[in-house]
Amino acid sequence: MLRFYNMKKKKNSRKKNHQDTKSKVLEQQMDTDTSDSLEDRVNSIKEVLGSNDDLILKNFKIFGQFQAVMIYFSNLVNQNIINNDILKPLMYVPEHLIGRDKPLSMLNEIIINETLYHSEARVGGDFDQLIEILLRGETVIFIDGIKEAIHIGTRDVEKRAINQPETEQVILGPREGFIENIATNIALLRYRLPTADLQVKMMKIGRLTKSTVAICSIKGIVNETVVKEVEKRLSEIDIDAVMDVGYLEQFIEDNPFSPFPQTQSTERPDKTVANLVEGRVAVFVDGSPFALLVPVVFNQFYQTTEDYSSRFLMGSFVRIARILALVFSLIFPSLYVSFISFNPELLPTDFAVAVAGGRAGVPYPAVIEVLIIEVSMEVLREATVRLPKQVGGALSIVGVLVIGQAAVAAGLASPITVVVIAITTIGSFATPAYSAAFALRMLRFPIMILAGIFGLYGVMVGIIFIFNHMLSLKSFGVPYMAPVSPGNSEGIKDVIIRAPLWWMPKRPNFLHANNRQRLVQNENTILKKNKIGND
Repeated sequence: MLRFYNMKKKKNSRKKNHQDTKSKVLEQQMDTDTSDSLEDRVNSIKEVLGSNDDLILKNFKIFGQFQAVMIYFSNLVNQNIINNDILKPLMYVPEHLIGRDKPLSMLNEIIINETLYHSEARVGGDFDQLIEILLRGETVIFIDGIKEAIHIGTRDVEKRAINQPETEQVILGPREGFIENIATNIALLRYRLPTADLQVKMMKIGRLTKSTVAICSIKGIVNETVVKEVEKRLSEIDIDAVMDVGYLEQFIEDNPFSPFPQTQSTERPDKTVANLVEGRVAVFVDGSPFALLVPVVFNQFYQTTEDYSSRFLMGSFVRIARILALVFSLIFPSLYVSFISFNPELLPTDFAVAVAGGRAGVPYPAVIEVLIIEVSMEVLREATVRLPKQVGGALSIVGVLVIGQAAVAAGLASPITVVVIAITTIGSFATPAYSAAFALRMLRFPIMILAGIFGLYGVMVGIIFIFNHMLSLKSFGVPYMAPVSPGNSEGIKDVIIRAPLWWMPKRPNFLHANNRQRLVQNENTILKKNKIGND
């Protein structure tokens, strides 16, 4: 109810907010698009953008007879295109136009169709649109006596090269990742999906940034209801600036107060394509190297692309180890606290004696000890992430070895506690998705407090509350715990283990894909038919 109230309130205030944030200088110049005078329009541009030193106004004559002005931002354009593809053919009459009559009323058409060496040339646009066009890196040409301007795509902004993703390392699989340029990211998708069914729909979000947002899906596979819902939620966003897909995630997720992510971010093109082929939707933002995937289910967050690039036995073994690490990262400290404080009789006698001897000099209860070490590890982890790479590695080693050993020697922590926290921290590192790992790290603290108050009963109550919350979550209409709940025989093959590809001929039912068949089985598909030497 709160979400729908906020959306309604946002719609009612959108028009007022848009007027509040619009440039006052631009509003004063809105009537200039009715003038044919070259001087008036140039002066209007100067009134709005003239304070920028990188704004270039180039006066010249088209074909040596028509007075014109070219306007562009020097830091946003390719100067070679300006000189060779635009100025040169416009200032000198082409051979096929020598001696031919060139009336003013047909000049724009002659320039676009017969003169310019550029495919991205268009005519038209009112004053505020031309301002936005200039700010995006295009070049605008005004001709004296012609109302409509010509704008040409000359944008050329430096961008980083395509490198291996920093946040999603794999052993087997492609090595390239998305960059901040949305055109390059979509090109990486089309490189892997050379099909006419790949749909890319563009929109602009952000009153000031006017960020380009792309919604990608595969026609014939994706459920069109999901695509329309994504478009609807994105179109309702009214904010000044969108700097990253994380901004959009906070507006379109179903339950913003849940610690669990209901969308998935990735900077891997191969992972994005795999999700599109399954029937999901990918959202890109110009300026962000991540794609936002929807809808998602929980089991996606402990899966990696190399699970499918490697043989299924290897992929299944590694995935099971990853799930165990995920469980350790959530409840291992809580179980330790409950055993030490409330149920030591559940431990083997020799082990219980060893633990009691190690904690002999610790001056506070086990739950306080674990909380102190856990908070220290979180602080150390954050410091390691924020420091430069050359220093961060050294700090992590110093933190684990020196600080841990010093804490044990000073009697602030027992050796077994340091071991438990170390295993827990390593387990959280084994979770591939950062957002899911962070959710588990955050939930670890309330479960530890419950364990310190109620023992094993508190741990069980905390786990039940977490599972109950996860069962209530949905991501764009898809149950968060699918295909476990509700159960689906096809999807369950890819939850705990990664079944062989030929055992999964259909897409998961919970995505409601229009085409569920992804593998056509014949006599060459089943391995038992492919034995060398058999007829």
